[in-house]
Amino acid sequence: MKNMMSSATVRPWLMMMMISIVTLLFQVQQLAGAQLQRQVAAVFVLGDSTLDVGNNNYLPGKDVFRANKPYNGIDYPASKPTGRFSNGYNVADFIAMKLGFKKSPPAYLSLLQGPAAAANLTLAIKALTGGVSFASGGAGVLDSTYAGKCIPLSTQLRSMEATRAAMVSKVGTRAVAAHLARSFFLLGVVNNDMFVFATAQQQQNRSATPAEVAAFYTTLITKFSAALTELYEMGARKFGIINVGLVGCVPLVRAQSPTGACSDDLNGLAAGFNDALASLLSDLAARLPGFAYSIADAHAAGQLAFADPAASGYTSVDAACCGSGRLGAEEDCQVGSTLCADRDKWAFWDRVHPSQRATMLSAAAYYDGPAQLTKPINFKQLARTTA
Repeated sequence: MKNMMSSATVRPWLMMMMISIVTLLFQVQQLAGAQLQRQVAAVFVLGDSTLDVGNNNYLPGKDVFRANKPYNGIDYPASKPTGRFSNGYNVADFIAMKLGFKKSPPAYLSLLQGPAAAANLTLAIKALTGGVSFASGGAGVLDSTYAGKCIPLSTQLRSMEATRAAMVSKVGTRAVAAHLARSFFLLGVVNNDMFVFATAQQQQNRSATPAEVAAFYTTLITKFSAALTELYEMGARKFGIINVGLVGCVPLVRAQSPTGACSDDLNGLAAGFNDALASLLSDLAARLPGFAYSIADAHAAGQLAFADPAASGYTSVDAACCGSGRLGAEEDCQVGSTLCADRDKWAFWDRVHPSQRATMLSAAAYYDGPAQLTKPINFKQLARTTA
């Protein structure tokens, strides 16, 4: 009786695994055909809340940054809050759409639910057929940035490493190397480091010295360089990097000014890092064979939008659509918050994050928009590069 019960328990599991493996092999075989519509083999996303599609939903702890409750997602299909810090889709979704996918790849942690063997197979299938997102709201390059409230870049890299191992276990090293070389790696992860650094100075009622700023840049660039190099060693070749935007102009920062003005100091801090980032990427491309990149200039895109809001269809570029208090920036977006009527005319969804329409316009600009917003090539051209 014991053996019979064991067999009855095991057979469905084995059958499920066999069906899953057959499905995986079929999907991998169909991948070449899918590329007729898709411009890259897959999209892998590492970054912060501007790219997060739900990883933080799975983190324990009451202090974790989350966007899994209304009004977030009010313009997403079925008005569903998914963990995106947006009224709908975010920039990762729109960039993935431009590259031929339906939306951003799924959150890494969403794929690890259930028995380990099944989760590992699911992870491999998703990574091989579309990609995975490791982005986490609050994340930075530095582990200390909002520690305990998010998944830092270093941990996202470990998750990418585990994803690569899962793929290798199913289709082998050579197939995975070819797959990753044809994939698009989207990164945007330094915004929060800027906020934390500036807040620390503000709490001390002082401005950072030039030496402190230089040391800060050096630490960020060193760690970011190591991260990109590690991804390259895993097999990544196409890097779409979104630089630091006008972080001094988000409603949360504006609300601290008596006049509602942007913080020139914070925007200047971001601009200085962006210069260092451009030099880093040029250096990596010169040293690493096949390394191709495009810098999406979020900073310049913000300057254009704020200089002429009407050209982008905005009636508000300084306040949060969903929030409360001055500029809608005194509390996070939640049920009971003041909610603007025409969300497509607002640049900001909440006190920190852009609206769905703002991210759609940004993605279009990064993909094949004005030449001054991407260097040295745009995302469309990057997708077409060959190693």
